[in-house]
Amino acid sequence: MSQANAPILITGAGQRIGLHCAERLLDAGQPVIISYRSHRPGVDRLRERGATTLHADFSGAEGIMAFIEALREQTPALRAIVHNASGWQREEAGREAEVFQRMFEVHMLAPYLINLHCADLLRHGGPADIVHISDDVTRAGSKKHIAYAASKAGLDNLTLSFAASLAPAIKVNGIAPALIQFNEGDDEAYRRKALAKSALGIEPGAEVIYQSLRYLLDNPYVTGTTLAVNGGRHLV
Repeated sequence: MSQANAPILITGAGQRIGLHCAERLLDAGQPVIISYRSHRPGVDRLRERGATTLHADFSGAEGIMAFIEALREQTPALRAIVHNASGWQREEAGREAEVFQRMFEVHMLAPYLINLHCADLLRHGGPADIVHISDDVTRAGSKKHIAYAASKAGLDNLTLSFAASLAPAIKVNGIAPALIQFNEGDDEAYRRKALAKSALGIEPGAEVIYQSLRYLLDNPYVTGTTLAVNGGRHLV
């Protein structure tokens, strides 16, 4: 397989930001492989457009390693790995350890093992990238999603470590979004409150994350950096 035809892997791309980025890459003629945990209409949409879709269970090392094996059966090379898979769980009385373990597995253990065991797929002599999708919440932490915020902060540190260890062949960067798009069930009061948290005060939509991803893929001189895509939330 030529470097030009090497696919980009996006984990957790069955909906929302991951789905949008996968579709935009396909629009540009870029082959795509995605992972998904729950089957959603977006998975079928991507498959119909020619993307390779792999079911993955990142709850534990065994499931992660099984996914890596399935991935390696699909392609001998990768143009990039985008770690988008994420969980959003808050602390629950009596389930704290379970919640922390789940957040650690999906946000840190999966990227850690995939990077280590798939770095050779990126070493083909052409441009190669790893991109971690983090979260702006790591700046200040979270009262209600402590394990989530901590594990995303750990992902930011993985960006630094892998950027140093995989250079110069592979660039490793992160993207830290704040509010990108609302859910259908979010009421008007919540929307107003959320928009007021940033200087720009808008719901930008998933395209801004694709633009950030495109920048990191195309710029040959950026590594070890996490882009804040937060509408100036740190200014308010």
